Amino acid sequence: MNILFIGDIVGSPGRRAVEELLPRLVDQHAIDLVVANGENAAGGVGITPPVAEQLLAMGVDVLTSGNHIWKHKEIIPYLEDTDRLLRPANYPPGTPGRGWTVVETAVGQKAAVVNLEGRVFMNPLECPFRTVDQVLASLPAEVRAVVVDMHAEATSEKLAMGWYLDGRVSAVIGTHTHVQTADARVLPRGTGYITDVGMTGPVDSVIGMKTEVILQRFLTQLPQPFKVASQDVQLQAVVINLDLAGRCREISRIVARLK
Repeated sequence: MNILFIGDIVGSPGRRAVEELLPRLVDQHAIDLVVANGENAAGGVGITPPVAEQLLAMGVDVLTSGNHIWKHKEIIPYLEDTDRLLRPANYPPGTPGRGWTVVETAVGQKAAVVNLEGRVFMNPLECPFRTVDQVLASLPAEVRAVVVDMHAEATSEKLAMGWYLDGRVSAVIGTHTHVQTADARVLPRGTGYITDVGMTGPVDSVIGMKTEVILQRFLTQLPQPFKVASQDVQLQAVVINLDLAGRCREISRIVARLK
């Protein structure tokens, strides 16, 4: 099985990259399942129901998210009605939406996608480590492939989750920091890992936003409205190749550019 995990989609440039580049990548890498982090897909912060539906229609099978999922209030009823847009599983009980889902891949196999959020430099949520234990214990027995989106700020926390789940899930994919890291590897017990899968959007920017706006924030310490940049739009992702038991055989970084 081949799984494509697309890095955080930022605004309309990121959506355009998915629309134009995803079909070719699916064919080129014989992809069976497409997962993408979409929490910044609407205007650079948050996601709305129409944007989620647009990305799903483009060929994304499951959308994950993170701390920006609540930016647009209209997403709350949508989260209750779908199992294809996830919010982190370690939000408190009673939070709208769901933190994991099981889907059928293009080859008819069952695969689970789990969404977690880190706590270091982020919100004081439930423990993601104990939460993922509970999720894994509740998965149907026939599920062999399990992909975890670890949406976190700290490299140490993402690495810790990779080692914690080594041999228990197919891959732990880091998101949130929007800069693709060079540490894609297969851990000793067969779990694919990367600290950050990167960003799908304008790379000539500061993590997707116009450089001049972010520089003013740092120089003046005054709030500035985020504005999505537009130059050098890329789709950054990883391809995860799994054996029949759901163990990762190979994880490869991808960078594809819009012309």
